[in-house]
Amino acid sequence: MKKFLISLMLGCSVVATAQAASGTEVKLDKAPYLLEDQQALQRGAKIFVDNCLSCHSAAFMRFNRLRDIGLTDKEIMENYNFITPKVGDMMVSPINPVQAKEWFGANPPDLTLIARSRASHAGTGADYLYSFLRGFYVDEAKPTGWNNHVFPNVGMPNVLWNMQSTMAPEQFDSAVADLVAYLQWMGEPVQLERQALGKYVVLFILLLIFVTWRLSKAYWKDVK
Repeated sequence: MKKFLISLMLGCSVVATAQAASGTEVKLDKAPYLLEDQQALQRGAKIFVDNCLSCHSAAFMRFNRLRDIGLTDKEIMENYNFITPKVGDMMVSPINPVQAKEWFGANPPDLTLIARSRASHAGTGADYLYSFLRGFYVDEAKPTGWNNHVFPNVGMPNVLWNMQSTMAPEQFDSAVADLVAYLQWMGEPVQLERQALGKYVVLFILLLIFVTWRLSKAYWKDVK
């Protein structure tokens, strides 16, 4: 038991150290909530396939799932799927993992659940991604030429630098918000339906409690 507790404490220490190193404990900016905005999700999906999918996979997501944000199969194949011949294929990056490790020091992580995995007491996963993607700055001492305020010494370059250099700050923040909303949606495409269903479940439970209370009161009223 003692060994187990020691191992558990060491594990927690490693996790805490990793979180601190990755910047999850810094003050995060609040990400705009855009999950109910299909146009924003479509724009975010476009930014994702144009700028992220070349290195990062979303291997638990199929291209045809983009139908859920209002896109047709034709639109998906013409504007979003530049990797595979079928609309039902997974979003798997074409990058060679061996080369990726040589270039970046590690294979780029899968992004399907990135928004859910980055949640911390400092903010939601969306807040983390929104702050991270806007937190790059030029650092000539780094191999990529970039560093990040939220994730110091990150191996990833600023893949959105072209957008950032050609857009006004407000426009760039809006584009990042669209991308983050898509990443958040991708982690759980049915979350809006789940939340809506949850409200009905709560109402049903409250009604059931009321009916049960009335039945109990009627049953026991004549019992002395």
